[in-house]
Amino acid sequence: MKPKFYLSLHASTMAPIMAGKSKAKNSNPDGEMTFLQHLEELRWHIIRSLVAIVIGAIVAFMFKDIIFDHIILAPNNPDFITNRLLCRLADMVNVPLLCINQNPVELISIKLTGQFTTHITISLVAGLILAFPYVFREFWSFFRPALYEKERKYARGAVTMASLLFLAGIIFGYFIIAPLSINFLGTYRVSDLVTNQINITSYIGSVTSVALASGITFELPIVVFFLARIGVLTPEFMRKYRRHAIVVVLVVAAVITPPDVFSLILVSIPLLILYEVSIFLAARVVRQREAAEAKEAAEEAKAEAARRKKAAEEAKAEAARRKKAAAEAADAKEAEAEAEADKQKVAEAAEREKEAETKATAEAAAEKNRTNPESPDSQGDNDSRPGEPDETAGN
Repeated sequence: MKPKFYLSLHASTMAPIMAGKSKAKNSNPDGEMTFLQHLEELRWHIIRSLVAIVIGAIVAFMFKDIIFDHIILAPNNPDFITNRLLCRLADMVNVPLLCINQNPVELISIKLTGQFTTHITISLVAGLILAFPYVFREFWSFFRPALYEKERKYARGAVTMASLLFLAGIIFGYFIIAPLSINFLGTYRVSDLVTNQINITSYIGSVTSVALASGITFELPIVVFFLARIGVLTPEFMRKYRRHAIVVVLVVAAVITPPDVFSLILVSIPLLILYEVSIFLAARVVRQREAAEAKEAAEEAKAEAARRKKAAEEAKAEAARRKKAAAEAADAKEAEAEAEADKQKVAEAAEREKEAETKATAEAAAEKNRTNPESPDSQGDNDSRPGEPDETAGN
């Protein structure tokens, strides 16, 4: 039997490794894979994921101009769509601070191999982004067999949803947070005597880290879904610490945005909406879990009632059977008594018949003696009584 995949107190975090359902060929006599076999299975999932990342990195490496000129370095360009829209908005609301990145940050490379290593690094990051759906699917296929069918139903579409959320986070980080961060960090000065000459590695590291961090942050609903599903996180807890979450979001937004309210709101609102969506998902998951538990309890109670009813019917049938057996035994005993009585009557009748036959024989002999006194039998009788007088001689 495969163990249920719980990260809470119901099971250890090694439950997926001990899951019984897997594609491995070898298994123990109980049909479950051993620990080493699970490690082998995990190793192949990791290898396939790395291969997918490398393929994506090769593709990104080949399209260097598109990756760098039109994607990585684009937020530093005044013609970038976010910069242009914010400048139009700044003209409309008369807030010049909203017009950002009009003076592109000067980028330099201070190492001989700096641009080449940067090219390789960016290619790997791009490969990870391109291969993320497949990588997530590989790891999901490893953990999925440890779930029960009911849990798989709740987690259905997790790969698609996680990929969409990650992509939405990348887009939000790239088009919103990255331009604001470049403008703020690139123009920030501690003194007019210090000139900013940004290293290309630092610039790219900031852009990619912001984009990846946003993509991971947008996975919050998925994380909350699973944590709420296993009972670790509750909507009450998230509502209780909502104020703390708002403060953290505002502080982060204030650090990465220009010193104006609009930019602060522009970054904060999507993150706060994401937090509220997570609370909604947690509440929905809790309701579903409670409904499922209530339904399961009702089904168990119904099954228990049916079992008790069946046991009562079996007991009733057993009592009827015993009563019938007792009645049959009584009838058999009565029949035996009747047979014994009939046998006794037959014996008595035979005795009476024998007595009657004896009596009839005696009467027949007496009658014969009376009708034939000179019979040899009578003479023999007279001869047999020598002491009696002879009545015929006296006459």
